[in-house]
Amino acid sequence: MASAAEQLAANLNWGSFSKATDLKKRLWFTLGALIVFRLCSFVPLPGIDPVQLNLLFDQTRGGVLDFVNMFSGGALERMSIVALNIMPYITASIIVQLMTSLSPSMAQLKKEGESGRKKINQYTRYGTVALTLFQGYGIAVGLEGWGAGQGASAVLDPGWFFRITTMITLLGGTMFLMWLGEQITARGIGNGISLIIMAGIVATLPGALAGLFEQGRTGAMSGIVILAIILAVILVIAFICFMERAQRRILVQYPKRQVGNRMSQGESSHLPLKLNTAGVIPPIFASSLLLMPLTVAQFAGQNSQNEWMIAVTTALQHGSPLYMSLYAFGIIFFCFFYTAVVFNPEETADNLKRQGGFIPGIRPGEKTTQYLDYVLTRITVVGAAYLTLICLIPEFLISSFALPFYFGGTSLLIVVNVTMDTVAQIQSHLLAHQYEGLIKKAKLRGNRR
Repeated sequence: MASAAEQLAANLNWGSFSKATDLKKRLWFTLGALIVFRLCSFVPLPGIDPVQLNLLFDQTRGGVLDFVNMFSGGALERMSIVALNIMPYITASIIVQLMTSLSPSMAQLKKEGESGRKKINQYTRYGTVALTLFQGYGIAVGLEGWGAGQGASAVLDPGWFFRITTMITLLGGTMFLMWLGEQITARGIGNGISLIIMAGIVATLPGALAGLFEQGRTGAMSGIVILAIILAVILVIAFICFMERAQRRILVQYPKRQVGNRMSQGESSHLPLKLNTAGVIPPIFASSLLLMPLTVAQFAGQNSQNEWMIAVTTALQHGSPLYMSLYAFGIIFFCFFYTAVVFNPEETADNLKRQGGFIPGIRPGEKTTQYLDYVLTRITVVGAAYLTLICLIPEFLISSFALPFYFGGTSLLIVVNVTMDTVAQIQSHLLAHQYEGLIKKAKLRGNRR
């Protein structure tokens, strides 16, 4: 039998959506913020020659810069003020979260509640500033030297003035996107950072589809291969939706209770553990850690005389065995790391013990903690294997058939996952609106009586 919440969710319709004024304001705010982000991606850096820049990017098609360009929605190729996108902020978040696990003082900050969270966010912002300045300097120096040997530098007036202005402009763009993402999370719908990344990927999908069909028209790719690619994308999306909704439900039993002169019956419920607790975080974290340093290395090493720099950028090209191995290791590591951050078995076991709940056949306390940790480890192994499979197999196909990166598993995973989370938040807002309407009706009836 369906619960009251499930019955209420089944009755959601466009009529209830039109009455939810707060939800509509949040949706309009989110849409406006994403439009502002897309407009910023077309504002170029000062001192850049766009013609030479396009020629330089044409020389590196299919490399790591193409993959980074996908996450920025084409902003890196246009060398706009938001060319670094939100990646420095994500990298700083990874470093700070690792420090909270390794440093006792940082771990104590995490336990201090809202004040500790504000300090951690402040450290993350400081790290974002440092990383953006470092990467901005690397890009500025790389642009000055990239192609200069052939007399075709993309910089109109090289020098320290160009480097400083590039660093400051990229810093302003990244900090603006960080603030915009926080505003979307607070005043809009969904996670602002994830939505900004998804918006960059979705904005470049029409061009990728046009390029794919153009290859079929010119005969560079057969129609059967194009149909196979479209079918594979549909199957991957269906598989992602299935795995993201998969749960391991642990039965929790509550004993009978004496309430006054009445004895309440024992109740049972389920503790749902998602198969992929970390969500889309591991691929984003692994990509940001791997791609952004490679971007700076490729800019700086394209015309560099350092043999080790050229060897590193060649070995870590997108699709190479070393790149795939490091990418897979990063996904698996962040799956376990982020799951440990989000779900604490000891804290969950203590909460069940306080509420009188227990898992049948398992003693409350330490035994429950060990059981939850055992179950969580097993399903995290499956979740990490699923994410690695989704992200790596399409990448092998992309490198083999020279397909656009936008059809890769990482981009599809981000788009599908963020869309599902956003739709779930919209449904929760609609449910809350319906509950408020029912409460108001009940109060009116009580006043009439």
